[in-house]
Amino acid sequence: MLTRRAFLAYTGAGVLTLYVTSAAGVTEAVAAVPGGTLNPKKVKKYVTPLLVPPAMSRSSDGPVGVDYYEIALSQIDQQILPAGLPPTPVWGYGTEIGLTNAPSYSIEATTGRPVRIKWINKLVNENGTYLPHLLPVDPTLHWANPGGGPGGTDTRPDFTGRTFVPLEQFRDPEEQYTTYQGPVPMVVHLHGAVGVGDESDGYPEAWTLPDASDIPEGYATGGRWRDFFRTAAKDRLGLEWADGYAVVQYPNAQRPATLWFHDHTLGMTRVNVYAGPAGFFLLRDPRGDHGTITVRRSGAPAVLPGPAPQRGDPEGRTYYEIPLAIQDRSFNADGSLFYPDTRAFFDGTTGPYIPDGDISPVFNPEVFGNMIMVNGRTWPYHQVEQRRYRLRLLNGCDARTLIVDFSGIPEVDVWQIGNDGGLLPAPVHLTTATKNKALLAPAERADLIVDFTGVPVGSHQLRNVGPDAPYGSGRFKAADPSTTGRIMQFRVVPATTRDPSTPPADLVLPPVEPLPTATSTRKLSLTEQTSETADIPVTAMLGTVDDKGETHHLEWSAPVEVNPAATATEVWEIYNTTMDAHPIHVHEVTFEVVNRQPISVTEPTEEGHSPMVAVPSGTVPKPPQVWELGRKETVIAYPGEVTRIRLHFPDTGGQFVWHCHILEHEDNEMMLPLRIGLDDTYGPGSAEA
Repeated sequence: MLTRRAFLAYTGAGVLTLYVTSAAGVTEAVAAVPGGTLNPKKVKKYVTPLLVPPAMSRSSDGPVGVDYYEIALSQIDQQILPAGLPPTPVWGYGTEIGLTNAPSYSIEATTGRPVRIKWINKLVNENGTYLPHLLPVDPTLHWANPGGGPGGTDTRPDFTGRTFVPLEQFRDPEEQYTTYQGPVPMVVHLHGAVGVGDESDGYPEAWTLPDASDIPEGYATGGRWRDFFRTAAKDRLGLEWADGYAVVQYPNAQRPATLWFHDHTLGMTRVNVYAGPAGFFLLRDPRGDHGTITVRRSGAPAVLPGPAPQRGDPEGRTYYEIPLAIQDRSFNADGSLFYPDTRAFFDGTTGPYIPDGDISPVFNPEVFGNMIMVNGRTWPYHQVEQRRYRLRLLNGCDARTLIVDFSGIPEVDVWQIGNDGGLLPAPVHLTTATKNKALLAPAERADLIVDFTGVPVGSHQLRNVGPDAPYGSGRFKAADPSTTGRIMQFRVVPATTRDPSTPPADLVLPPVEPLPTATSTRKLSLTEQTSETADIPVTAMLGTVDDKGETHHLEWSAPVEVNPAATATEVWEIYNTTMDAHPIHVHEVTFEVVNRQPISVTEPTEEGHSPMVAVPSGTVPKPPQVWELGRKETVIAYPGEVTRIRLHFPDTGGQFVWHCHILEHEDNEMMLPLRIGLDDTYGPGSAEA
């Protein structure tokens, strides 16, 4: 994360106008990303078969008309690295009658049919005592803070009079503090769900600890909003919560789409998700592809590549629809996950740390792994036939923007038919539009049809040409081609049967109903706060823009200012004054990307003021990229631009959030409440910062 102050000093400019160019501006590769004690260059590539996630088994005792699951988060040892290297302790979601994995097996869902899930925090040992976190948790952020006790959770703790020390040096709690070692909070968010009750959305302050036998005295077992939403779940849906679990319901009253679920605990999402808990939630039309997608010339029902995994499939079944969760991780030689335990890892900063300064001792503003996993295995291979496949891509990285590159596969033909909001208005030929590249910021998805029909028999690599560093578009150095520049290998063999799927060029996708005309515009800002003691970034923040163009950052604990009325349609103008491209995710809705436009950013000349933004005269708005058409719920806000989106809010109110989906940013103040159709009397009240 490059500070604006450092950038302006480097350029000598006082007023900055940026014009973002295409993501294809790639230059030479960089050195390997630092990480743990396991050297990524010595880890074998393409020796482990890809895991195609099976469909998760439902529980047998659910209510009529509802798909019911009981899914627990537990710790397992998983063979992520190639055979011969140690297994990795991770956390995964799993059912009582299925296997736990990281990422988990997929949930298959149908539009119009609710899914009810009992999410269980089972991060306990066999004897029922709690498991500590696998990764270093910085206690100086505004975070869940179970040790604050009832009434003291979800705050930024005060460490006055104490000095941070690494865990191995921690001796005196009166004089020292270290990383959090207590029971782990958990709350699950279904990313991309629309029209969900706020009690089921996975609000960051609705977490629960495991129902362990040794919860320390004085600890809170749930977040500040948990009791409020527990009552709401009972009153609205008749759902019972208890220690260690919550029962939620997703109505699935939305367009079919590639959704995914992950942890969303306040100030801990980055380390919780890095430890493993995530999975696909594939929402389908009850009619299947038939009747919703047609053939251009005949109007007959079209056929997409399939099948996808279904419950009860026989072992060894061949699939032509495959979800691919792409994530970056680093490892130690003992197989364990590596995540930085000091700010010095990011930029060499050694303090002064909180409370003597304003720098958190452990938190890193962005973390990039030095190995690539697909579906929980490093650099796997998958055998494909010379035919069409439907590949559902997810960027599940904490901070890394991917540019998934098929161009090294000769004669491959790539089409995109959907994004994170569902099917596009029309197929996009990526082979023509982007030279076979798909840009994916963290949390974005791409629904692709990849045609291997003309690809020569043999082994071919899927690559990543995104950066090994924060993404800002424009020119950048591509990922290390020997490690993070590789994703997986396709081993192409002759087709065994005739391909019944419809050529993508002939597909007519269902129309996307436009949102109503907006009646108001809301101006929002993305800013970066630098340390008062060093020229380094402390945090990135969301905020507002006033009528004069001055930005005003807001903390998580501030009064809620993003409070649209129920059924309102708004245009949000998101002004990015930072040097990073931020993937902005809005809960509860999907939206339309309207356009982007260059802005000027003027640094303040007086103390107490923030950067000023303006749209220079003569600049022209740029339409969304063709793969952003239809609906989205995560949009890239580029540096030096205003990104405009149109949102329509539901008639049922609630407390949700909007945030940057770079998880390190989200965890340290780049997230704000979104309160729809309600006033300040709703909820348990505001926590103190």
